[in-house]
Amino acid sequence: MAQRSQQAAPAPRLDADKAAALRLTPVSRETEDRLDRYVDLLLQWQAKTNLISPATLPNLWTRHISDSLQLLNLAPDAKIWLDFGSGGGFPGVVLACAMGDVAGGHVHLVERNAKKAAFLREALRVTQAPGTIHLADIGDNVDRFPEHVDCITARAVASLHIVIGFAEPFMKSGTKALFLKGQDVESELTEATRYWNISPRLHASLTGGQGWIVELDRIERLTPSANQNGHTNDRN
Repeated sequence: MAQRSQQAAPAPRLDADKAAALRLTPVSRETEDRLDRYVDLLLQWQAKTNLISPATLPNLWTRHISDSLQLLNLAPDAKIWLDFGSGGGFPGVVLACAMGDVAGGHVHLVERNAKKAAFLREALRVTQAPGTIHLADIGDNVDRFPEHVDCITARAVASLHIVIGFAEPFMKSGTKALFLKGQDVESELTEATRYWNISPRLHASLTGGQGWIVELDRIERLTPSANQNGHTNDRN
């Protein structure tokens, strides 16, 4: 019996979604061109490697690109970024595309999965965006990452109290952390305050839904005695 050839599913039409995303988070023409090349590459790889949930493909620009770009408004002066668990490139590659417009801008992307790290390298090559890929576990070899970081990011990596632990060694004077979280942000914050002295600011995602951004300017580990006394920190 003759075998039927299997064709890849056609790429979704993203024109309207792209237009909606760029109304939410406008970028320069140069950054838009870099993002276009990144999206084209992601769609090519997505046919072979599951980089993002297939259900989100029709809304790739608003669900992923714009969701990442909104971080720029919360750290407008940041040049050196460190993104934990970059996966398919959100927010790391998107931020790197934007940093192409910034003198001295650079994004360090940390990813433990070799296949995804290979995709991230190709994404930076295709877009010519300023970035470095670190194939590593997030908590390993802290000294391999930059000495000073302006902003630390993470999206869908781990629970908040764990991500805060990854970020703590890099939190110097002037460093900011921006963590993209979902509808369980309140319970994650409650858990995090059992381990960390923090004063988080919560920002509702511009892209709607139940997304939130947790902004931190300071992270201090609680002492065991503080934990035993049930110490918690009020949130803004």
